[in-house]
Amino acid sequence: MLRLRTTTADAGGRATVPCTEGADPGRPRSALDAVRHVEALLDEVLDAGMRQAGEVDAVFARDVAGRVGALVRRGGKRLRTAFVWCGWRAAGGTGDASAVLRTGAALELLQACALIHDDLMDGSPLRRGALAVHVDLARMHRAARMTGAPESFGAAAAVLAGDLALTWADDLLTETALESPHGTRLHGEWRAMRGEMVAGQYRDLHAQATGDGGVDEAVSIATLKSALYSVERPLALGAALTAAEPRTLDALRRAGRCAGLAFQFRDDLLGAFGDPAVTGKPADDDLRGRKLTCLLAVGLRLAEASGDQEAAEALAPGAHPRSDADVARMRAALERTGARAVMESRIAELAAGGVEHFARTGAPEAVRREFAALVRRASGVALAGTEGDA
Repeated sequence: MLRLRTTTADAGGRATVPCTEGADPGRPRSALDAVRHVEALLDEVLDAGMRQAGEVDAVFARDVAGRVGALVRRGGKRLRTAFVWCGWRAAGGTGDASAVLRTGAALELLQACALIHDDLMDGSPLRRGALAVHVDLARMHRAARMTGAPESFGAAAAVLAGDLALTWADDLLTETALESPHGTRLHGEWRAMRGEMVAGQYRDLHAQATGDGGVDEAVSIATLKSALYSVERPLALGAALTAAEPRTLDALRRAGRCAGLAFQFRDDLLGAFGDPAVTGKPADDDLRGRKLTCLLAVGLRLAEASGDQEAAEALAPGAHPRSDADVARMRAALERTGARAVMESRIAELAAGGVEHFARTGAPEAVRREFAALVRRASGVALAGTEGDA
């Protein structure tokens, strides 16, 4: 278990690190401040993890643990941490926020696991502006002139890297739950979230294998794989660290479900039309692999309803990867059928709905503004009263 309290080894000989001196890591003043605190905490956690890995085996530490640490340190939006903070504050959380920060850090480690495994399953070459972990490990295999297939080695080692990130996340969350008077509720939310993540990932794979193209299936996948994990559960994790009232928790779940779907639908649009220089990942992976997204499902439904056979054929499920020309036809079909515009409108509705539900928690005005700014950032939708926030 990763422990963060002393500079000595614990009874089991595990390396530990101190909290940052000269600061008050338990009392951030805002969601943005909480994110900054979590960045510092992640450095401590990763340093401790690297020391522990090095004590186990130097090669493992360099090749596997080092890549997990590098991925986490390359950043990301850290939105889950900010949503944990908002959930805690909306449920009446005040004072020492150390457990909130640790929960946020655990979520960032869990996100690293999800990204490593997702990139492997999707065959994505880039993540956060660098090589995806499985691709980087295959490159290492070639450079070292190892025996066997580089791609097989990279895939197997990436599975282990994702498992290590999950282990670090679980260790940190478990330590936090054990030290919290609300630990049972916190761990219950965490346990449910992990199961939902796996279920969503499997439904994604299953839809690709079966060629399912339905809107309902696409929404189910988006809900399990992203909406719950990205916003709803982080809000609930924060609230779990307080004596949250049922009505507050219900409003947070509704807010998170709406905002989380808006987040995922925006990601679907970026996956089809985004700029890799901005997103840090390819803009055509979803189309080339014909992943079942709500964008594609809506496009196919609109094409069939309007009798646009060319668009329907371009967007229909298929067993083979799409060529550059196929991808171009898919983008054109999504524009021509109006699917892109429909999804933009739906994202705006969901984002606004999330903000409305959050307001029903009775959260302080400053926290409501922070949440609205986070939803704006995640969804790409301009919301009234969020200019200049977060």
